[in-house]
Amino acid sequence: MKLVIIGSGYVGLVTGCCLAEAGNEVVCVDHDVRKLAALREGRLPFHEPELQDVLVEQCAAGRLKFESAIGRAMPGAECVFLCVGTPAQEDGNANLDNLMLCVRELADTAFEECIVVIKSTVPVGTSDRIEAMLNEARLTRPGQISVKVASNPEFLAEGRAVRDFRQPDRIVIGTHDPETASTLARLYAPFSENGRRLICMDRRSAEFAKYACNAMLAARISMVNELAGIAGALGADMKHILPVLRTDPRIGGTYLNPGVGYGGSCLPKDLQALIQLANGVGEPAAMLQSVRSVNQHQIEKMRRMIKAQFRGQLRGRTLAIWGLSFKPGTDDVRAAPSLALIRLLHEDGACLKAYDPVANQAARAALEATPVSFHESALSACEDADAMVLMTEWEEFRQPDFQALASQLRGRLIFDGRGLYDTDSLAAHGLMVLPIHKAAPPTESESFARREAAFPSTLPMERQKYS
Repeated sequence: MKLVIIGSGYVGLVTGCCLAEAGNEVVCVDHDVRKLAALREGRLPFHEPELQDVLVEQCAAGRLKFESAIGRAMPGAECVFLCVGTPAQEDGNANLDNLMLCVRELADTAFEECIVVIKSTVPVGTSDRIEAMLNEARLTRPGQISVKVASNPEFLAEGRAVRDFRQPDRIVIGTHDPETASTLARLYAPFSENGRRLICMDRRSAEFAKYACNAMLAARISMVNELAGIAGALGADMKHILPVLRTDPRIGGTYLNPGVGYGGSCLPKDLQALIQLANGVGEPAAMLQSVRSVNQHQIEKMRRMIKAQFRGQLRGRTLAIWGLSFKPGTDDVRAAPSLALIRLLHEDGACLKAYDPVANQAARAALEATPVSFHESALSACEDADAMVLMTEWEEFRQPDFQALASQLRGRLIFDGRGLYDTDSLAAHGLMVLPIHKAAPPTESESFARREAAFPSTLPMERQKYS
């Protein structure tokens, strides 16, 4: 098929590249001419494993092209995918301004019969609104047939998006029209053997399905974090409890890792948008609001734990941050817990050093107003630091050279925000690990006394200061 992808951001590029790889003729449209020039040269505007190889291959094969105007891309198109970002507004509602600008440009364009597919995450009822807008314009032109609009939400996880597109768990198609459903089933046939991955439904249900999935994922993360906090306060160890949860088939084993909370461009935004949608129809969404509250609390919990180790005083302390992206496998720092914590620690007077395998540049731009020293290696960020704070579970952080780390890290103290490290194993290297999930933070005096008793040789400055 000939396909047009409107929006060459994360969702649009992955969609366009993978559909071209399946043999379709794809034109991606974006108004950012600098981005388009880079894409034509095979350069991605973000980090996503495997995607650059697909981009280069499909451009070379002539199946993937780029345009800056919708009108030039439309001739002969059988399907048009709307993949425009819908960021959160200040009140939490999804901002549809850019999406609607593209819809109006599309409505002003004369084009042949095709299906308009909405991949953007949009409030329930948006497909109905877009279909009405497109057909209102076409009714004024003699001979123009009505446009059919379908909902086809994306379920791509950053860091594995190409794999998710090639081997999807499900492909959701929302339409009232059997012919539209048949056309999209044919398009997705290479990704769904015998149609087993296809789930067809009405448009409103398809739109809601994306919000429901992200709300469930966020709820699991907040639930395990809240359980870990309670367990720690009661003297239980969540590390021993997790296997019990994971072996229960009713619960399952995914998204059950206590940590500093979720972030990124989807879960926080979509949860807030769903809360606003619920409020708009008189539903209290009490559980969703609790999920959001627990997640926000995790950053403050980490901050308190760090401050407790230094008797509440971080001024003059140097902290090394390992991991800046909201999750491994991406350079996305939107709503990243690490950046939120960095801003709070800066307010507390800490001197901050940071390292991330791929997200240094994105974090530097996002933290422009916050003084942070960015480093090219994990060990160099720890040189003469009083403590290291692990915020993203990148693979290279799992088994670093702990002996070298101990020699670089002046304070020999690690705050583990992702539960990666075994406290006993690292103690053999002279490193003290404080996992966010293991125990409730002790009082400042208890914390200091315990640390000095365990590692007296690492604390000459503290003894002198507080004697």
